[in-house]
Amino acid sequence: MPPRRRGASGYRGVRLHPNGGYYSEIRSGDLRLSLGTYETAHEAARAFDAAAWRLGRPRGQMNFQDVHTLQQALDVAPPPRLNTAQDRAEHAARQRRLLIAQEDERVMAE
Repeated sequence: MPPRRRGASGYRGVRLHPNGGYYSEIRSGDLRLSLGTYETAHEAARAFDAAAWRLGRPRGQMNFQDVHTLQQALDVAPPPRLNTAQDRAEHAARQRRLLIAQEDERVMAE
């Protein structure tokens, strides 16, 4: 299977989450393993690389080539960001505003 392409974040295994953080995940066979949400795309990419080291992936499938051992990868991987109740409430409010705006556009188009 060819290596996955880098997304809009510029890193493999990282995408922008609706709450403003960056979500990192890695696939292992048919499994999709969530690695958490991080403040920056760089931090999420470091977490991806630490997981890739644990899974025995070749360095060519990692985001950073400056890490040479599993221990180095674990040392530079930050802990995931905690999503608080406030984060979830802000996300829900943004989703409601988006739905209202979409409905207004649809009504105006008719």
